[in-house]
Amino acid sequence: MIITVIAMLFLAMGLGALIVPRSFLAVFDIQAGTAAARNEIQAVYGGYGIAMCALLWWSRQQPQWAEGIWLTVAVALAGMAAGRLMGLVREPTWRWPVWLFLAIEAGLALLLFRQAGVI
Repeated sequence: MIITVIAMLFLAMGLGALIVPRSFLAVFDIQAGTAAARNEIQAVYGGYGIAMCALLWWSRQQPQWAEGIWLTVAVALAGMAAGRLMGLVREPTWRWPVWLFLAIEAGLALLLFRQAGVI
């Protein structure tokens, strides 16, 4: 069940970035005013989100690969959380989306590490 929920969150992120790249990062005060900026959002958030969803879906179809896939996605999420934390150390902010997404990324990483049998 948790794998499906995480996959759907990645799907929502990916589709959101692909469908509305101009406003996708507005909650972070990021303006995507150029075609190059929107392309970057579509690639990094859109493509990445769809790819992570596909991997998690594949883990349900191929159980022999599941733990490796879960570990891979957990490491990716942990990397996102670590990068966000480093950004907060360098430039502290109390904007709610930064803290919310830090908690989501770290929490989902921990859940997937547990699913993979690492913790």
